Amino acid sequence: MIITSDFEVAQPVDKVWRFFDDIPQVASCLPGAELTKDLGDDKYEGKVAIRMGPVRLQFNGTADITERDEAAKRIMVHAVGADERGRGQAAMVVGATLSPKGRGTKVAVTQDLQLSGAAAQYGRGMISDVSAILMRDFSASMQDRIERLDRGESAEQIAAAGGQRSAQGFTIAMRAARMALARVFRRFFLPYQPAAS
Repeated sequence: MIITSDFEVAQPVDKVWRFFDDIPQVASCLPGAELTKDLGDDKYEGKVAIRMGPVRLQFNGTADITERDEAAKRIMVHAVGADERGRGQAAMVVGATLSPKGRGTKVAVTQDLQLSGAAAQYGRGMISDVSAILMRDFSASMQDRIERLDRGESAEQIAAAGGQRSAQGFTIAMRAARMALARVFRRFFLPYQPAAS
């Protein structure tokens, strides 16, 4: 399943690219993600925990930086993991490309996601909505972290202040349901609005 999205960060491209160089900082911006070991050569062990409705999944696996193109401002990551209870597997190739947008940066993200087991029971729409919510949270966290680092706070201070945020099910499920309802509303009701006279 291919999912594309983009977001903007109100910081110059070079500064955002330097932030992407610090993979533990980047991972800490994604709710539910935690790196547990640096294996060297741009490879990490970690885990991602997410709850969607009644299903809580925790994937343990590895993330490998397969491309880091300074000139194109592009990074590619290949991640694989298995649910700790053996209920499924996930594999994902994520690419992020940075480009100038006004005084800030546009980050274009492409995810090629393959799921099996319990996570695969959710439809494409639900998975896309959850992915969009996580990208919004990720971009807001990244913006906040860059600003706090600019003010002289250390990564440890930021982590202590914010704690490890997890991708909690009720909130994500409700936000995803709102997105789905908004899509249905637009699809079925907006086309029938009377034309202005």
